[in-house]
Amino acid sequence: MNVDLVEAIKEIEREKGINADVIFQSITESLLAYYKKNMAKTSNVNNISVSINKETGQLTILEKKTVAEEVEDAKNEISLEEARQISHLYQVGDLVEIDVTPKDFGRVVAQSVKNSVIQKVREAERDLIYDEYIGKEGDIVNGVVQRIDNKTIYVDLGKVEAVLLPGEQMDGEYLEVHQRIKAYVLEVKKTTKGPQIVISRSHPGLLKRMFELEVPEIHDGIVEIKSIAREAGSRSKIAVHSSDENVDPIGACVGPKGSRVQVIVDELRGEKIDIVDWSEDPAEFIRNSLSPSKVYEVTTYDGEKKATVVVPDYQLSLAIGKEGQNARLAAKLTTWKIDIKSESQQNALMEDFDLDEEMGYYDDKHEESGEETEETADAEDYFEEEDANDKESS
Repeated sequence: MNVDLVEAIKEIEREKGINADVIFQSITESLLAYYKKNMAKTSNVNNISVSINKETGQLTILEKKTVAEEVEDAKNEISLEEARQISHLYQVGDLVEIDVTPKDFGRVVAQSVKNSVIQKVREAERDLIYDEYIGKEGDIVNGVVQRIDNKTIYVDLGKVEAVLLPGEQMDGEYLEVHQRIKAYVLEVKKTTKGPQIVISRSHPGLLKRMFELEVPEIHDGIVEIKSIAREAGSRSKIAVHSSDENVDPIGACVGPKGSRVQVIVDELRGEKIDIVDWSEDPAEFIRNSLSPSKVYEVTTYDGEKKATVVVPDYQLSLAIGKEGQNARLAAKLTTWKIDIKSESQQNALMEDFDLDEEMGYYDDKHEESGEETEETADAEDYFEEEDANDKESS
């Protein structure tokens, strides 16, 4: 080794952020393994060590032996006479370090150092990238579409390539090579080929993090995102709540003239976003979740976590949404099963119920309690009279 190589190692440290000590250690281990395998024929390999001067690059291979009066084990012992040629201070029983560096070790050193440095730099770079991105799980990254292979999109994040699988893409979104996008870091894996980063454009977390970045009140903790329901590329609902009564959570998310939410809509290629007030009252929350539809009445059944919602006739299709999307998203947002009826449907149902009562029909509760209607009693009397007549005839 020489000063030039030492400088090269230090340059790697500055440019790539890899500690020079790590590279020196790798070189030392590599040279030691080579020496033990190929050159330490008459030595105890366990007594060999390698040291490198990190300023000059001077390489030294040392072998440790014990000073003996009479040498019985040449691999582990050295005579007192030989030891005193190194230093007259040695006594029997002392441990001597002998310089056994081969004179013609330059070519071997150069090749070993090259391979070791390359390998260690690769490993260190992979570890640095992994450490950086494992901390970004659940966060947003910016990238450029690099290539598209069989519907799988590979995105360049700068230091590493991320993969956007078909299942994590937005419906109806067609990305092109060199296009810039934001994505949600779904998972970071450590593999033999380096870190593998899986990103998503469809995950609700992407929408959540974008609002956290765009809305200062969310970042400061004044406004809280309570829940999100998303059908990526089409429509989303987000429920928000303010801990400060003077701060309107919906207004904060929308921003002046809709500027804040518009940034997010543009990034998501026009995905519609409904922002609604969260409430501790399930009925009120369900009412809000069906926005933009108006709601007349909400009846909840807590034990089953079901709710019946009545809307104006002209609002029924809006409340349900195209192919049931609005109702489906509202159910996901609130985690309640929602049955939506128009005012006419509800009135007809109530009229049928009133008619049933008027006609004397009874329900399961009457049956279980033993209550009977007038018509039921008359029918029983009729069958009792018939039984009595049959007995007299016989």
